[in-house]
Amino acid sequence: MLVSKLFGKTLRESPAEAELVSHKLMLRAGSIYQVGSGIYSYLPLAWRSLRKIEQVIREEMDAAGSQELRLSVLQPRELWDVTGRTAAFGPDLMTLKDRRERTLVVAPTHEEVLTSVVKANVNSYRDLPLILYQIHTKFRDEPRPRGGLIRVREFDMKDAYSFDADQEGLDRSYEAMVRAYKHIYARCGLDVVMVEADSGAIGGKDSHEFMLLADSGEDTVVVCSGCGYAANVEKAVSKKHHQAHEPQAPVELVHTPGVKTIGELAKFLGVPAAKTLKAVFYAMDGEVVVVAIRGDLDVNEVKLKRALKTKDLRLATPEEVAAAGLVAGSASPVGLKGRLKTVADDSVELGSNYVAGANRLDYHLKNVNYPRDFQIDVVADIALTQDGDACAKCGRPLSARRGIEVGHVFKLGTTYSEVMGARFLDKNGMQQPIIMGCYGIGLGRLLAAAIEQHHDEKGAILPAPIAPYHVWIAALNVESPEVAQAAEALHGALEREGVEVLYDDRPESAGVKLNDADLVGLPVRVVVSPRNLKQGVVEVKERASPDAIRVAVGEAPAKIKELVSAGIAAANARRM
Repeated sequence: MLVSKLFGKTLRESPAEAELVSHKLMLRAGSIYQVGSGIYSYLPLAWRSLRKIEQVIREEMDAAGSQELRLSVLQPRELWDVTGRTAAFGPDLMTLKDRRERTLVVAPTHEEVLTSVVKANVNSYRDLPLILYQIHTKFRDEPRPRGGLIRVREFDMKDAYSFDADQEGLDRSYEAMVRAYKHIYARCGLDVVMVEADSGAIGGKDSHEFMLLADSGEDTVVVCSGCGYAANVEKAVSKKHHQAHEPQAPVELVHTPGVKTIGELAKFLGVPAAKTLKAVFYAMDGEVVVVAIRGDLDVNEVKLKRALKTKDLRLATPEEVAAAGLVAGSASPVGLKGRLKTVADDSVELGSNYVAGANRLDYHLKNVNYPRDFQIDVVADIALTQDGDACAKCGRPLSARRGIEVGHVFKLGTTYSEVMGARFLDKNGMQQPIIMGCYGIGLGRLLAAAIEQHHDEKGAILPAPIAPYHVWIAALNVESPEVAQAAEALHGALEREGVEVLYDDRPESAGVKLNDADLVGLPVRVVVSPRNLKQGVVEVKERASPDAIRVAVGEAPAKIKELVSAGIAAANARRM
């Protein structure tokens, strides 16, 4: 391919709206074009990379025994109403009306429609197991699209679904998909960590995310270097330390004028934050919920939603707090039994003689103990795990890292098959619900994440298996017949060997050509110049290497092919 004919122009400066490195570099490289907020068109460079990612995914999914199909983007809303996910997705769910005023969902995912397809085609245990997948476009009305391809409203995804007759079958399908995912990331040249995760609006029981660790990531994961435990912070658990045992003392009312925060309270009374209880107020389904948690901990709202079995949860407004008769800064669950719904973190059971609000302005209570002095409707782990907390499995300190989710797998169980009536006859002729799993990879996000993980101050450093081309030939002083002839000959020789080449034949300066080569980030750059040709060599440089080598013109095709093949082989070797 000639750079002079390549559609898409490079930019010297990053657009003002770009925040993440991948967003900046992809816009500057002319590989994507922003159509609207969270909506992008893929130009040839990005599209070639995405096609390669698709091919890797297809090969690994097929090797795992999956079958590819293609499902409709438009789906009757009634399917989503049956499963309750119309409400679960809320405003993120895009819908439209057809000419007959029927509401259609523009699919963000395909559990409902595929369950209905399988329901119509699976009758007996002999029809199972199945793993079906597609690579298709999804639509979600993200409230805050950001980071280029990291969080968008229209995106390409590989989504797969497994259907089994029993839990053991689901476990086997799940493990097969996990292996396939690990192979996919390895072949794409990416380092990822598999972490425990919350299932969110997809539903189901167990789930894991594949996280590419990067400082620009929007998710936080905690990892243990001791035992290997890893989890998204939404799901992560840690070992909460017990307070030193003390005999329970009588409750004492203390005047705390102007004291509102845990920090102020601890300082005023000379106690550690871990000896206090703080109250946080939430609104759930139109009612105020009081949450109590030890003062040195923070509330994890995902865990709280799970404990309350609700998706409609937000911080209560000051007006809602006042209307409920609560005193912000001096509140606690003491005396609230029967008045308001109360939830407590299980840390309240790990100590005694806490300081808590007296539910009276400028007053607190000392020596508050659970359950002697207050009752709770729900006690659960609702604490946010933080950097340095003790690992729940081995006790070593946890490390908090930023990450980009590049894949998610779920054990759905019978969440969808039960409500949609997707059943089969077992060996005894009894009807049973099909047991399901769900497995997704966002292609555009994976490409952007690869750039987040592989770049320097000059541009992208694309892994060889997913680079749009393998080699950038920069012909310097291309007006010279000698340079043009040598570059064209090298171009042809490499393409005959199956090496994909981007030949920069533009009448531009050396600086422009070399800067563009580094910006796009192909694995190998070759410089053909009058000075090098006088010595019978070309300059060959791997993008990830600081140093270039000089290779005799006649030996260059073989050497370049060797470097390209080595890069692809290295990624494939990590698959094993």
